[in-house]
Amino acid sequence: MTKIVDDPETFAASALAGFSRVYGRYVRLVKGGVVRSTAVPQGKVSVIVGGGSGHYPAFAGYVGPGMADAAVAGEIFASPSTAAVARVCRNADYGGGIILGFGNYAGDVLNFGVAAERLRAEGVDVRIVTVTDDVASAPADQHLRRRGIAGDFVVFKIAGAAAEAGLDIDDVERVTRRANDRTFSFGVAFGGCTLPGAKEPLFTVPRGMMALGLGIHGEPGIRDAEIVPARALAELLVETVLAERPAGARRAAVLLNGLGATKYEELFVLWCAVETLLQAAGVDLVAPEVGEYVTSLDMQGCSLTVLWLDAELERYWLAPCDTPVFRRGETFRTEPASVRAGAEDEAPVFGPASLASRESARCLAGILDVMVSALSEAEVELGRIDAFAGDGDHGQGMRRGATAAREALHQAVAAGAGVRSALAVAGDAWADRAGGTSGAIWGLLLRSWSSSFSDEEAVEDADVVRGARAALDDVMRLGGAKPGDKTLVDAFVPFVGALETAKADGLSLKDAWQKASDTCRRAAEATAPLSPRLGRARPLAERSIGHPDAGAVSLALIAATIAARL
Repeated sequence: MTKIVDDPETFAASALAGFSRVYGRYVRLVKGGVVRSTAVPQGKVSVIVGGGSGHYPAFAGYVGPGMADAAVAGEIFASPSTAAVARVCRNADYGGGIILGFGNYAGDVLNFGVAAERLRAEGVDVRIVTVTDDVASAPADQHLRRRGIAGDFVVFKIAGAAAEAGLDIDDVERVTRRANDRTFSFGVAFGGCTLPGAKEPLFTVPRGMMALGLGIHGEPGIRDAEIVPARALAELLVETVLAERPAGARRAAVLLNGLGATKYEELFVLWCAVETLLQAAGVDLVAPEVGEYVTSLDMQGCSLTVLWLDAELERYWLAPCDTPVFRRGETFRTEPASVRAGAEDEAPVFGPASLASRESARCLAGILDVMVSALSEAEVELGRIDAFAGDGDHGQGMRRGATAAREALHQAVAAGAGVRSALAVAGDAWADRAGGTSGAIWGLLLRSWSSSFSDEEAVEDADVVRGARAALDDVMRLGGAKPGDKTLVDAFVPFVGALETAKADGLSLKDAWQKASDTCRRAAEATAPLSPRLGRARPLAERSIGHPDAGAVSLALIAATIAARL
């Protein structure tokens, strides 16, 4: 477990700050990530990568000449927020457009996707390439639904080299997508990982067993098997990865990756067998790598990644790069970059607001107060529910997000903000602090709800109902979930429908909300027999069956808390 900790709440930020101090010749710390501290030619395509913390050297360790231009870092195993992604991108935009690279996880897809929309609205050409290399997470005919694991490293290496070579954004995107399409990984774990400050690991593996097809966010494997000698383990890894070998493919970049607590000597022992088996299968190894490149805190285990090369991909795989954790080829001559002013977020400035709207904002601040109390009390239980098929951090994320939203809302009220502006900044604060899928969803939900309010008028009952519908529509549009997927949406759709119907029947807002809250609770309970079809729980669907969705449960809790407050 992680033993060197001050405050678990600030562990990720403290680690990033320490990394930036050590490697200041490569990176400069910005809020939510790092950017290259060396000068970059104007007009160059920016390769910006990211995801949750806890995977070092992914993703900050990839930043440097020949590889990434910046990395966005979320909380431990949680997606960075939309605001953090947009902020880091603005700091690393050199005018040639931006390639956003990240593993295919629901929170990352949502947060990076919304950030890309905001940047495009500002005139920045942003392209998204998700890494989908994990063969255990979806069948071959659903390659684009797979998770990104250690393949992140090889795909980002190709992308960075293509951008450094001066290709335009269309070609960098093309090369990066081709690299992803030809990258395949499979991993095993001998023991689970433990979050900073936690006393127990996120999952355990029975003594003498190993988990096959693990995720890198503390998700258990898809099944357990007995631990076998290195030769047999190599056969399992190689046979699984080679099962999807493209026709005629022979030359390959190969990565044997440690997950955080497996000794290098063990990896070297395993490599002897892996190399022999690959060569026997007619694979020409091109500059293979063995070591820790995408980890999962202190997880015991390893993964094998194969990128099938063509002439173009091989050129970029072998191209020089110089980063804190990976160096290849000639030394780059660099100069310090000048720090651009105005790229960091500034404190929000609120326009004029009527007294009535400011009073509505003050009312919302009281609602946020009781929400924080309820979520704090339920944190452990929400985490327990989430851990059946996720990484167990839902309760922590909800409590963090709500607390940040409350603070932002109180500050907005003190600054004289109207209800629309106050709720919008509260949503942004929730997303920024919570991170992950739930943070992105609740940040989006609050901001969308705020669009039905006004800084000139007090909130009316019709505004609340209209805002609920707007929030639901945006969550479904940008999150991609629909009823039956076993997500928050399964409880949110019935809640909004019941709220609209009750108000149309002439009920007061309090009574209508109570009725909708009861409907929401029943809908959340009804998610228990469902099989998840989105997010991290999908590859572990059987473990989730029989337990309600944590996101739906937390929505029902919040709805009930607000009903009591109203």
